[in-house]
Amino acid sequence: MRKGKSVYGAEEEDNEINLTPMLDVVFIMLIFFIVTASFIKESGIQVNRPGAFTADKQEDAAILVAISANDEIWIDRQHTDPKDVRTVLDRLRAENPKGSLVIQADAESTNEMLVIVMEAAKAVGVANVAISTDEE
Repeated sequence: MRKGKSVYGAEEEDNEINLTPMLDVVFIMLIFFIVTASFIKESGIQVNRPGAFTADKQEDAAILVAISANDEIWIDRQHTDPKDVRTVLDRLRAENPKGSLVIQADAESTNEMLVIVMEAAKAVGVANVAISTDEE
């Protein structure tokens, strides 16, 4: 701090605001928001979805499940055994209780796998389940 003489002869200190702590807080908050931001989730595989004329846009899908043409179930980019679908969905629902479930079933997949995923979703309490289609 600099000291100087005032008009009245008394010494006066020049007050300056130190911005370094404020910038540190801003950068820490920026890092926090980047890390905790919700990123676009992908199921893990490319699925050839069937077409539908009455398709509605599903906005905030928290859980994506993909069923491949050879009836493999993929959740969060990981192959999941049909017996473990309920456990995985229960864990994901605990992370986001109000999230919806979107099932991306391949046009060549069987209804059996679709029913397994839908039953598991109902068993863990997922209220909003949608099946993904392509627009025609």
